[in-house]
Amino acid sequence: MTPHPPATPAQPSYRPPSTPHGGPPGPAAASPAAAGPAASPRWARPALLALLLVTAVLYLWSLSASGYANQFYSAAVQAGSESWKAFFFGSSDAANSITVDKPPAALWPMALSVRLFGLSSWAILVPEALMGVATVGVLHAAVRRRFGAGAALLAGGALAVTPVAALMFRFNNPDALLCLLMVCAIAAVLRALEDGRTKWLVLAGVCFGLGFLTKTLQAWLILPALAAVYAFCAPVALRRRLGQLLLAGLAIVVSGGWWVAAVELWPAASRPYIGGSQHNSFLELTFGYNGFGRITGNETGSVGGDGRPGGGGGGWGQTGITRLFSSDMGGQIAWLLPAALILLVAAVWVLRRARRATDAEQAGQRAEFLVWGGALLMTFTTFSFMSGIFHQYYNIALAPYIAALVGMGAGLFARRGGRAASLVLAAVVAVTAGWSFVLLDRSPDWLPWLRWTVLVLGALSVLGLLLAARAAAPVRAGARDGEGVQAGDGEPARDGVADGDGAAAQDGASARPSPRKGPGLAVLAAGLGVVTALAGPVAYTLDTVNTPKGGSIITAGPAVQGGMGGPGGFPGGRPGMWRGGKGGAPGGGMPGGAPGNFPAGQPGGKQAGKQGAGQGNFPGASRGRFPGQGAGGGQKGGRQGFPGGPGGFGERGAGRMGGMGGLLNGSKVSAKAEALLEKDADHYTWAAAAIGSQNAASYQLATEKPVMAIGGFNGSDPSPTLAQFKKDVAEGQIHYFIAGGQGGPGGGHGGPGGGRGGSSKITSWVEKTFEKVTVGSATIYDLTRKA
Repeated sequence: MTPHPPATPAQPSYRPPSTPHGGPPGPAAASPAAAGPAASPRWARPALLALLLVTAVLYLWSLSASGYANQFYSAAVQAGSESWKAFFFGSSDAANSITVDKPPAALWPMALSVRLFGLSSWAILVPEALMGVATVGVLHAAVRRRFGAGAALLAGGALAVTPVAALMFRFNNPDALLCLLMVCAIAAVLRALEDGRTKWLVLAGVCFGLGFLTKTLQAWLILPALAAVYAFCAPVALRRRLGQLLLAGLAIVVSGGWWVAAVELWPAASRPYIGGSQHNSFLELTFGYNGFGRITGNETGSVGGDGRPGGGGGGWGQTGITRLFSSDMGGQIAWLLPAALILLVAAVWVLRRARRATDAEQAGQRAEFLVWGGALLMTFTTFSFMSGIFHQYYNIALAPYIAALVGMGAGLFARRGGRAASLVLAAVVAVTAGWSFVLLDRSPDWLPWLRWTVLVLGALSVLGLLLAARAAAPVRAGARDGEGVQAGDGEPARDGVADGDGAAAQDGASARPSPRKGPGLAVLAAGLGVVTALAGPVAYTLDTVNTPKGGSIITAGPAVQGGMGGPGGFPGGRPGMWRGGKGGAPGGGMPGGAPGNFPAGQPGGKQAGKQGAGQGNFPGASRGRFPGQGAGGGQKGGRQGFPGGPGGFGERGAGRMGGMGGLLNGSKVSAKAEALLEKDADHYTWAAAAIGSQNAASYQLATEKPVMAIGGFNGSDPSPTLAQFKKDVAEGQIHYFIAGGQGGPGGGHGGPGGGRGGSSKITSWVEKTFEKVTVGSATIYDLTRKA
């Protein structure tokens, strides 16, 4: 490696891949991004367009099969499309009784879509799918600038077929928008690291602020890592770096704080109750139920967790460093996680000696590895050890970080060439093939041939890479055959060499190919390695795309042994919490609530048979086989494990599917019940009231009339109180009360000190006071007629 000068300048600076200020090109200016599109291989743009097209098809395919997906959010979207006030606050109904338990930014694109195109599954879910395509595109652009088109294509493809990403970019939870905003924020930070311009750092701050309005503090998990990398690696003076970071912080406060200030200053009597809080405070929601409570497990108003600090995950699985590799989590996100970690460590090691003054491009590459790697490690550590509510689909946050590191690492070592680089890649392929075999073996009856195919292809790829390591090392001119000198630490192939073409001569010394060089073998081995790495995720993703999803807790891929829904199968397999094998939960109780609040469920694989094949799915949609799989594409109760399976699917005109009403899934709404609620609904503020947001959402989406969600999502929020409810009834604002839901006679769910019992008091008062009407399987009370 070229020795460094004895002293570096006081303000060392490496130039970005481009020179926007018109100065002479620096050491990095020869990178592919510097010379613009002409420097990229001719296949780069068509490959990018193909990637985006395939991603769009994958995320849009049979999208409406999931109906309204998570009806909790779909009802809020419908409300926002009817009322601008509900749009602003994120209210569950257009009459603004209570908000969802998140800020509203994720609802806004969907609500605008419904305003434009009307209420339908497509209008709600297409914006989410387009966010997925945009995320892949932004990630591709961020990786390409320093690592080339090949690395970018691999990174984008890896993200597109990550099972949990395909799951959530076809669903209406806030995680899709959050993932897009985090990738945009990192891309902006990387641009700021190139040239030290403040505008990029401010743009990153805006993305973090909008991320806060999407999913509160989760958006800030990666902030410390990014701020630290910029503080140490930015190519400007330290004082300027600190000033820029302060401006970025101000951008975060302004872009995320304006809405918080408006809500906190708005008179509580004229706005909806803040769902998820116990005292009608968004700040309480942010720092409690949605904030530090997720870390400690002390979540007042929660269900499923212990409600005790340090509960080891409570009902959400055992915490620890192996959590994301467990049966419930591994198939969602961990396919390429070992590869990403290996490539991160190896890349930082080989680039460790790079200095901005002399090795600008390599120093920039190292900074990018630190950014993506820091984001990965911060998120991985938090998810592994948080004791509060934790769902499998949260892992989408890790998907772009893993994909970027895999693409960047593979691109870096492929371009370096040489024996050491080939050995690193061989190790990555070997570990990935072995881990893929383990993950696929957790579903032994599902595509049993695939795990062996992956293992064989991985072995062939490793063998090819090892043989290429002997044959591909360049030798200095005049050196004897067999005395090749490979690139030194931190010195990749010179820019301008096509991706995968091997290392160029270094330090001005000429190099000639070894007679043993076998580029064809290296390319073939690398191709087999990519197939090995992506075969499992692709299969899981196709299974996910073929399976309609609905309810509050969803997973990607097939059922797994020891996963959620098995014996004792609430998340994490807490013994005895949920019984009934791989199906529903007959008579089970939720932690923090009374036993028996859920009616007995039916076996999970049977309840949604009308959703499966015949809806334009990829060939085969059910358990175990591609193609020719059985009809009935329900949630495969072995993965869901909740009463009645997904429940509450469907939309008007598309058939109603459902399960049992309750905390996690919506209710089945009969045509008679729908007609009853719609009658004279315009004469009331709320057509009906129901316990819990999912139960209320089912009726609201069926009728498109406001339905009050008593107690919010968990049925534990003190909204409304019994006195407030009596007042609303006396004033003729509520027409019907729908019995059932999670807060029935046993009392509402909730943690210590929450709203437990508030919903049951309302239920008891209604049952004693008003006339009961049975409509199909629903029990409804007419609040205008005394018993």
